[in-house]
Amino acid sequence: MRGRIPKPILAVLSLALLAVLAGGLITFQPWKAFTDTTVDEALPTAPAAPTTTTPAATPPAGRTTNPSPPASSAASTDLGRGSFVSGEHTTTGRARLIRLADGSAVLRLEDLATSEGPDVRVYLSTRPAAESKLDNLGPDAVELSRLKGNLGNQNYAVPAGTDLTRFHSAVIWCKRFSVGFGAADLTTTATQADLVGIGPAIAVGSGY
Repeated sequence: MRGRIPKPILAVLSLALLAVLAGGLITFQPWKAFTDTTVDEALPTAPAAPTTTTPAATPPAGRTTNPSPPASSAASTDLGRGSFVSGEHTTTGRARLIRLADGSAVLRLEDLATSEGPDVRVYLSTRPAAESKLDNLGPDAVELSRLKGNLGNQNYAVPAGTDLTRFHSAVIWCKRFSVGFGAADLTTTATQADLVGIGPAIAVGSGY
C-alpha cells in the first residue's frame, strides 16, 4: 500500500527518536526541577597546632609555682560576606569567606535556597554579583566544587595559593549551560590586623 513506511525504516526512526529523547533527558535533567537536596554542615574547625611541654624547674624549698595556662587556638575569622541575589533561578542565603585557625580558608554558604540543576558548581568570580549572577564569571574564575545541595549550610575549601584579592563574589553556576543561578558579593569584613600575615591564599578583595 502506498504511503506506508517500511518496517525497517520505521524501526530506525523510532530508535533515533528514543536516542534524541534520552539525550535530552540526560542533558536537561528536568526532574531536578521537582527535587531538593539538603546538606547541613557545621563550620569546620582547623586542628590546633601541636604544643611542646618543657619540664618545669624544681622550685626552691618552701616555694610553689603556678603552671602557665595552655595557649588557646586562634578562632576563625570572617574575611568577607554577603547575601545572595537571584540570577536565572531564585536564590537566597548568605556566603561567608572564612579563615580557619590553621590559615586555610573556606567559602561557607548559609541558609542556601536555590534550584537543583544539571552540573551545578560553586565558583569564586572576579566579577561583582550583579554580573556573575547571570552569565559572566569573568576571567580566571576558580571552581571550588560541585554544589553539594540546593538547600542548607555547606562548606567549600578554597585551594591553597588562591589569590583572593582578585575575587569579589561567590557564584552558584550551571556549568553545562554557562548561566548563574545566583551570586553574593564578598564584602570585606576583616580588619587590616586580620589580614597581616595571611598571605595571598586568603586575602579578600575589597573593590571592583
